[in-house]
Amino acid sequence: MSRLLSLLVLGVVAVLLAGCGGSGPAAEPAGEPAVPTVRTTPDNGAQDVSPTGEITASVTDGTITEATMTNESGEQVKGAVAPDRTSWAVGEPLGYGKTYTLSVTAQGQSGEPVTHQSTFTTVSPKNQTYVSMNPLDGQTVGVGQPLAFYFSADAPAPDKERAEQAIEIKTEPAVEGAFYWYDDREVHWRPKEYWEPGTKIELDINVYGKDLGNGVWGQEDREATITIGDEVVLHADGASKQMRVTRNGELLRTIPVALGSPEFPSNNGAHVVTEKHPKYLMDSTTYGLPLDQGGYKTEVEYAVRISNGGEFLHAAPWAAADLGRRNVSHGCINMTTEDAKWVFDLLKKGDVVEITNSGGPDLKSWDGFGDWQVPWQEWVAGNK
Repeated sequence: MSRLLSLLVLGVVAVLLAGCGGSGPAAEPAGEPAVPTVRTTPDNGAQDVSPTGEITASVTDGTITEATMTNESGEQVKGAVAPDRTSWAVGEPLGYGKTYTLSVTAQGQSGEPVTHQSTFTTVSPKNQTYVSMNPLDGQTVGVGQPLAFYFSADAPAPDKERAEQAIEIKTEPAVEGAFYWYDDREVHWRPKEYWEPGTKIELDINVYGKDLGNGVWGQEDREATITIGDEVVLHADGASKQMRVTRNGELLRTIPVALGSPEFPSNNGAHVVTEKHPKYLMDSTTYGLPLDQGGYKTEVEYAVRISNGGEFLHAAPWAAADLGRRNVSHGCINMTTEDAKWVFDLLKKGDVVEITNSGGPDLKSWDGFGDWQVPWQEWVAGNK
């Protein structure tokens, strides 16, 4: 090989080596930064939105720098941006039949911020139902007290399944319990057995913003905390004409009584105390017994109602000679004034009066709080 050729070959090799030892081809120019995408729920222009439904915003490829929701009057609605600033959620219930605008501004790594607006309208129900309840918040009641809920009569009756789902019941300790419908608007919940004394009950009636079916929506949420007090049970025996009074299983007193006469017998079964009156006008015409057919209008002392059919515990000094000997009342449990006052002072709403051997029929489940008259398997079925 000639000297000239050798030099040419070495030059080419040097060039190739120089190419292999470099950083390679130049990198492609970097792409444009991704533009943030804002999504809102509900969509812009949505109608008939639940005021307690999902009202949110989320951002991809960026973070939220500002988020504001206003009502149709321009007032700001509470809301909060998540700590990572990629989402926002409303912080208070909205109103029925209102229009709201949600404006969200997001910023990416660079470039101009992006603003997205969504305007929507909440549902305007034709019918709203209010839920009353018994017992009320803060009350301490007896072991026989059912939890009763009443859907207002000025609106269609709700769908029963949806209504039950909107009522949350928590107890400590936990108990087995179930709903039972007395009619289309009244539902009760009770445990399988009498409550344990000291049980704490938390009620959450979450109906607002909920479609309860049949064209009716919930009007207002409600909460209640209820306590079960001492177990007080009165055992009135129509055969012995004696009533044993127990508290937490301990016998406190045995009282001579007179129950309903053979013509007007008391109802057998588990009665629940619903109300008390230091003085009360007993009027038989209110439950269908006219004065000219053996009825009466008499003011009594220390009256404790145990059914809506006219059964009370009360003082009956006129029956002193019959107490413990004969059943002479119109269905009530008669006592001396002293015993009646003692019982009156002892009892609270929800305490139990069990009547046996009265010679009369069984208490109807719908009469007052006759809930314990319904066998458990029948109760669990719900009467829907």
